[in-house]
Amino acid sequence: MNLKPIKSAAALTLLCSIVLFSCASRKNKKAAKELKSPTVEVVKSDSVPATQSPAIVAPPVVTKTTVTEKKEVVEAPLRVTLPAVSREFRGAWVATVANINWPTKNNYNTESQKREAIRLLDFLKENNFNAVIFQVRPSGDALYDSPYEPWSYFLTGAIGKRPDPYYDPLTFWVEEAHKRGLELHVWLNPYRAHHATGGAVTSESMVRKAPEMVVRLRNGMYWFDPANPKTQDHAAKVVLDIVKRYDIDGVHFDDYFYPYASYNGGADFPDDASWNAYKRTGGTLSRGDWRRDQVNKFIERVYHGIKAEKNYVKFGISPFGIWKPGYPAGITGSSQYDELYADAKLWLNKGWIDYFTPQLYWPIEPARQSFTALLKWWESENTQKRHVWPGLNTVEVRSANRPQEIVRQIEATRQLIPNSIGAVHWSIAGLLQSPSMTQAVKNGPYQHKALIPRTPWLNASPLLAPTLLLTNENSSVFAKWLHKQPEQVFQWVAYAQYGDTWEYEILDGLQSEKSFPRVRNGKTLKAVAIRAVDRLSNESDYVAKPVR
Repeated sequence: MNLKPIKSAAALTLLCSIVLFSCASRKNKKAAKELKSPTVEVVKSDSVPATQSPAIVAPPVVTKTTVTEKKEVVEAPLRVTLPAVSREFRGAWVATVANINWPTKNNYNTESQKREAIRLLDFLKENNFNAVIFQVRPSGDALYDSPYEPWSYFLTGAIGKRPDPYYDPLTFWVEEAHKRGLELHVWLNPYRAHHATGGAVTSESMVRKAPEMVVRLRNGMYWFDPANPKTQDHAAKVVLDIVKRYDIDGVHFDDYFYPYASYNGGADFPDDASWNAYKRTGGTLSRGDWRRDQVNKFIERVYHGIKAEKNYVKFGISPFGIWKPGYPAGITGSSQYDELYADAKLWLNKGWIDYFTPQLYWPIEPARQSFTALLKWWESENTQKRHVWPGLNTVEVRSANRPQEIVRQIEATRQLIPNSIGAVHWSIAGLLQSPSMTQAVKNGPYQHKALIPRTPWLNASPLLAPTLLLTNENSSVFAKWLHKQPEQVFQWVAYAQYGDTWEYEILDGLQSEKSFPRVRNGKTLKAVAIRAVDRLSNESDYVAKPVR
């Protein structure tokens, strides 16, 4: 019997078995490795991913340990219908000129000044205001560390003297206002160079440092010549320096452009030098039109300069309340157009401002200077749909019942301009010195907090939704929220659903947590939501979570 062929066949069979086993072993190891790979999606044990080949199935591997897979439960976003948040601009002027509102004395030390400022800001927050208009340049001076103008006499009792111990009042006011959810608008007088109550004119004063820009009035004040190009350059530089270096929310001018005629004893404004220079260059405008044109160019320049530096900083003006007598019909009084050479109607028509605050310091009746008649007329000129937030004379409006009159004016403003409600009170002293006024406003129209109206014509980066975390406690639910871009957040709106009703609260931007009771007024807490609010009062999308 020939054994050689038999051995060869057996050898061949054995070789094939080894090769097949080896291939299967390698494929099984590869399959096992892929199952362990973290890049492969974890699926239920009774399903097969579409990308997995069924050709080779790894045999089960018996081990001595059992691994239990932990699955994380991911909740779908909770979509709810939240109530709209009230919106209204509620501002108050804080005047520093002549130490009207702050500091009340010009010899206060730093700590006394800070205490007084905090008292004013706390007062505004407690009474549901949301903005303060703080005078930082009353007369060619500065209540902040300026590289261009001297420290104010009204701050330290001497022109050019810095606070001691040193601090920057504007930095302090901005930070403390923002802590309380208040916008801070810097108020500047662009043309007043020295106030009659501002002490002696010294070598530190702009009157001495820039005499070519300044004229003296018969009442003892000094005024920058609005038509002098150096005045315009200097004033614009002062404004933009503040915008660039401080975290402000707005820039504000009041009604002082060319001075009231009474300031110069009824005589014409002494600007012969700049007027003659204009005529020598071939100027053809009348003197009145030329003066108005100089102010117009400056207003437009400042507006565009602010936007180029910080788009979200609003520019507001509070001109004298009457443009011209007869506008609207039946209105009598002074003419800002002819006396102050301020064509405020043009600025509103052109949209060179973000908010417009005509000083409507008269009661609703009688009709010759009616608050409501003037407000309707100004709103009819609001062709660019800017904010119109009138100035209210909280201090001395002529009425038998001042608190009731101010409440009526706030309510009338809401009815006449419902899409952008707001008002500014002259001044904070009218509220501080009249508890009945404060009570009437707080218990009436300002009973609840409000966000400032949006400013849609100013571009803003979309605000991301925050992250919300809830933790159960014994009788409450603790909420904490975070934002990927906290520097964009100015305020928060926190919502809580009790039963079928949603409630909300406006919180300061620095707040990031809050406890909600599980039961309120007999109703159980069912869900919590939060949304962020940016510097222009735009709201982010909300995030909501159910309470377990």
